[in-house]
Amino acid sequence: MSKSRAGSDLSGNEIAEIGLHDHNPWYAWFSAMICLPKTGFLLVLTILLPYASLVGADETVKFKRQADSVKVLIGGKAFTTYYFGPNSPKPYLSPLRSAQGTVVTRGFPMRTDIPGERRDHPHHRALFFAHGDINGIDFWGEGQPTKASQTANGVYYSSEELPKGRTVFKKLDQVKSRGRSGTLRAEFELVGPDGKTIGSETQEYTFSGDASLRIIDCIFTLTADKGVPLKMGDTKEGTFAIRVVNGLTEPGLKMLNSEGKVGVDEIWGKRANWVDYSGKVDGESLGIAIFDNPANLKHPTYWHARDYGLFAVNPFGEHDFYHDPKRDGSFTIAPGQSLTLRYRVVIHHGDAAEAHIAAAYDVYAVQQEKLLRNAGH
Repeated sequence: MSKSRAGSDLSGNEIAEIGLHDHNPWYAWFSAMICLPKTGFLLVLTILLPYASLVGADETVKFKRQADSVKVLIGGKAFTTYYFGPNSPKPYLSPLRSAQGTVVTRGFPMRTDIPGERRDHPHHRALFFAHGDINGIDFWGEGQPTKASQTANGVYYSSEELPKGRTVFKKLDQVKSRGRSGTLRAEFELVGPDGKTIGSETQEYTFSGDASLRIIDCIFTLTADKGVPLKMGDTKEGTFAIRVVNGLTEPGLKMLNSEGKVGVDEIWGKRANWVDYSGKVDGESLGIAIFDNPANLKHPTYWHARDYGLFAVNPFGEHDFYHDPKRDGSFTIAPGQSLTLRYRVVIHHGDAAEAHIAAAYDVYAVQQEKLLRNAGH
């Protein structure tokens, strides 16, 4: 359905996931490009050549473990921190920064000292994975919402009230740097309000970057390992989300998707391979793109993308997206089975056109399909 197949990062730092010799970015780029049509190959080659001078830069990924968090550094500079302690009902990354160090995500509710920052929807942490209806339990929301907290830019966004669950940390089973990339993987239990565990969740993040980009490859796996199915209910409240900084909201926000659609009215609830938010933040022209993996459930996915600052992927909320109460977008994971969803986040300089996001997604799609084939999926 899309004009562009799908994309990848322009810096090629996903090499660690493909297992290429010495994690050479140029090997990764060209191995994907040779699978593209001639015109696509030439276009991507034109895009990538200016980045040749960046390959030798020191963009080593390092981790600093703390009690309930892990700090992520790229090229010796702070990029983000992964929080998974009991102070939050769900794990999250915060803040996210551009390659130049500009913070691109909202600080609230973790911080309350940032002047002028919007304080609606306090459950919107900087980057998180959660769903608003799993077996009738809300793992997306936090506490009891008020009308004021659900109002942004004068618009009230209502949500279904369900009992609240917690995504409880179990163990951190991988903290591994591979030079120009590094991976964190943690295991969690999905715990209902009665204290009973209904299933398990694994979150995996692979970080990479260069002089102009920051990339996060995300893998989320939900497993029905407690003898009961896990039903991912049809609700707009979900699922993989980023809450962006004020500079990436209206009126300065430019929203674009892979279909060439612009603005919230043409993007919210619609299907697309990718969506990009761009604008000016603290004097830097930058953007954030989220890529939907071609192997994901219901690819190309639906987008719960709002111009007040919420930037989310949600493959389940069809009755809201189609304004059809009879439609059912739910999905049930049978006992003993699992559901894996993969996404890429690209924080780039300039807007989507300047960062060549459409071509980047094409490279990403080829690489991911090759990776899954080699893995036997």
